[in-house]
Amino acid sequence: MIRKNIGLSILLFVCLIIQAQDSPVAKKIFSITSGELKLTLMVGNDDRLYQLYFGNADIKAEIPKKLPTREWEFLPPYGNGVVTEPAIQATHADGNTSTELHYVSHKREALPDGLELTTIFLKDPAYPFHVEVYLKSYPETNVMEIWNSISHNEDGKITLYRYASASPVLKAKEYWMTQFIGNYKREASLSEEKLTEGMKILDSKLGIRATQMRIPSFMLSMNQKAEENSGEIFGASLSWPGSFQMAFDMDWNKNLRILTGMNPAGAQYHLQKGEKFTTPPIVWAYSKNGKGDISRKFHRWSTDHVIRDPQKNRPVLLNNWEATHCDFDEKKLTSLFDGAQQVGAELFLLDDGWFGNDEFSRDDDKRGLGDWQVSRKKLPNGFPHLVKEANKRGIDFGIWIEPEMVNPNSELYQQHPDWIVTQPKREPILGRYQEILDLTRPEVQAFEWNVINDILHPNPDIAYVKWDCNRYVTQPGSNYLSPGEQSHLLINYNRELLKLMERFATNFPNVMAMICSGGGGRVDFGSLRYFHSFWPSDNTDPIQRVKIQWGFSHFFPASTISSHVTRMGKAKMKFAIDVALSGAFGVDLALDNATPEEREQIAEGVRIYKSTIRNLVMSGELYRLLSPYGNSTSSLSYVSQNKDQAILYIYQIEDGHVPTIPLSGLAKDKNYLIREINIPDGTISKFPANGKKFSGVELMEKGIENPLSVKYESAVLELSVVN
Repeated sequence: MIRKNIGLSILLFVCLIIQAQDSPVAKKIFSITSGELKLTLMVGNDDRLYQLYFGNADIKAEIPKKLPTREWEFLPPYGNGVVTEPAIQATHADGNTSTELHYVSHKREALPDGLELTTIFLKDPAYPFHVEVYLKSYPETNVMEIWNSISHNEDGKITLYRYASASPVLKAKEYWMTQFIGNYKREASLSEEKLTEGMKILDSKLGIRATQMRIPSFMLSMNQKAEENSGEIFGASLSWPGSFQMAFDMDWNKNLRILTGMNPAGAQYHLQKGEKFTTPPIVWAYSKNGKGDISRKFHRWSTDHVIRDPQKNRPVLLNNWEATHCDFDEKKLTSLFDGAQQVGAELFLLDDGWFGNDEFSRDDDKRGLGDWQVSRKKLPNGFPHLVKEANKRGIDFGIWIEPEMVNPNSELYQQHPDWIVTQPKREPILGRYQEILDLTRPEVQAFEWNVINDILHPNPDIAYVKWDCNRYVTQPGSNYLSPGEQSHLLINYNRELLKLMERFATNFPNVMAMICSGGGGRVDFGSLRYFHSFWPSDNTDPIQRVKIQWGFSHFFPASTISSHVTRMGKAKMKFAIDVALSGAFGVDLALDNATPEEREQIAEGVRIYKSTIRNLVMSGELYRLLSPYGNSTSSLSYVSQNKDQAILYIYQIEDGHVPTIPLSGLAKDKNYLIREINIPDGTISKFPANGKKFSGVELMEKGIENPLSVKYESAVLELSVVN
């Protein structure tokens, strides 16, 4: 099939070249196709590269009879006739502020696993200024990555002011854009609006943990509001952990240019002769069948090509933070190990507070950060003792780190006050009583690697790391960078951060890792390449988590969404467990303060997750059935790839009644036995369908009868194929 697809692509390419010979304005026309998504480009007789079409691969681009206007230039440069928002803006070494980009050539490379990379070479005809555009096709998952690199051989340095990763143009009568906004404890909230003529910008200027206010992803519905199972939809996500910008520029003809990439605000970049500036990839997907199909495309793509160890079970972990905060000792922790063992947890995660000594002992979040020596006061026998005690009980051991940060009240800061990100002659602004270490400085790069290596290398039995980051940039200055390079800080910081993450993942391949950033502050595919999961929010109220996890599910697979049982909010334990069972399951509460009944409920949730649910959550396909936005009931399901099994979740988030839940993704011609699971002892299922058999077509057309109507009620149902 893959060879056939490549053959068809080559045939289409040849046909378009032949057609271009009949056009009075086109020197060359070629397409890049990735499953259902196609980009068609034209080299005009003025040597500029124009976009003819971006979208449905079944649609054939019209061959123009006259040269397109400059609004259709594929990567529009600034300063020489382009009136649209520029994708590339540079000041040349001689001071010229204009850039012209002409097509030179392009090439295609077959990559392993049926992938294809197309590289387009552009050049300014008056300067040795080069742009290489990269388009990577993933035909099996219908996803396309686009990015570029800029270089030059001018006599002196040039300055880059704009450097979008991509800037395709869409054509429709109207556009509905969905963004995923929020703030701390309100992450990934859906907000949809109709775009009008002019400019709409979604961005972050936070520098690091930049996705606190919104994630660098969006969906765009053509000609109607976005629907879950119908409509023409584009989805896009930027693989970058730093400040980003997504600009939607609609002209008077309803043409919509979408520029995405690193945020250029305060980040002009001085590029030396021979140096290459590479932008992060923007990942695009297209569907004729609504948001749900787009999400499943992103899930399949990221599972197959991005996420670490996608087939490896995410362990059921117990975190001590809610139980102890920074107040613990060896005796307290080993007692928590007992609780973890009793409920069936597979890993104990020691959170913040295990480091710092003497006056800098990490007894609260005001001191000790940066002093990564194990506390002699709290843990006199160090990690080996804790690992041994945990393993003795059949559980693994993991730790929390925050290598990028430092408290002023620490030994590290006393020794190296010049290592922080700060502005001279300004009063320091702290965030959570801490400063940010300047990763552009080589000494800091070495220090942060040594933090990781000096913990994990001597302790090979540490099985898990939670990597946190609890503040963003408020004073973007560097004591290391020269005065003329201060605007490089936020770009170079995140480039070095990704290198550090890659080094960690490469050198410790058996250590599983969760990325955490003050909640969902670092949720992007650039970072997730080196992690197994992320912490979506410090808001663990299960009612709120239904919405938060719903939002993140539009791009990120359930295997990456850490979902823990806690006491936050007013929901009963069963509701909290049922919500946590829909992601990478864990427990984050004081088990020693739990009642025997609560312990039994948690243990049963753990048992069900490991025996019945985890495989479906890890590898099944997500179907969002009832949105928590505008409904009293929310529902979702995961269906196995062979459609022989499914798990259905129903959450009553307000009083009210939805009589039936329509299912999706089942096999029409198969019969399914329905069984409610995670029912508390002494109760029976309210569901009329419990223990009965239904055809797939019946469940999808008529739905399953829903008896729930009271806030905080919930249910988890298993569907299994039977004869």
